[in-house]
Amino acid sequence: MDDELVEMQVESVRVHMLSSRHVVILKQVDRDRYLPIWIGPWEASSIAMKLQGLTPERPLTHDLFATTLDELGARINRVVISELSEETFHATITFERDGRPVEVDARPSDALALAVRTGVRIFASLAVLDRAALGADGGLGDEGAEGSPLEAIGEGVVDPRLDVFRDFINSLDAGPEGEGRSS
Repeated sequence: MDDELVEMQVESVRVHMLSSRHVVILKQVDRDRYLPIWIGPWEASSIAMKLQGLTPERPLTHDLFATTLDELGARINRVVISELSEETFHATITFERDGRPVEVDARPSDALALAVRTGVRIFASLAVLDRAALGADGGLGDEGAEGSPLEAIGEGVVDPRLDVFRDFINSLDAGPEGEGRSS
């Protein structure tokens, strides 16, 4: 992967109450730039549970996979949101086994669920951020506005398709503590 990578962290998992659609919000580590990624409800629940420190009675699929990798001696090195193609995000998970790196294509939701379980670093390609990031330096936010840049998203939309994200982000319910917006 030749593209420059930017470190991200999972900021929150949110749900739109009217549509029941879920989104995971990644925040750039060193500035207020956000990357919203639509995900399914099961993956949203899996990520949110781990972020809240909750442990299910029986292992979820992502827990099982992380445990299996560990038992097989494979270690996840990093997760990368690597591409945005036809409005669909793509991710890669880089593993190491017996000193050999292995890169696997993955859905971002699954890659992020594994990342929060294993504590590995999360990255996004600069090309993806340039196309889809919101907030400061993302072309969609107003850094000086009160509150979160996600609440302050306003004029200057670079890509008209991102209007959907702006409207969605502005209509999100904070949800239970730990799932909603961080202060």
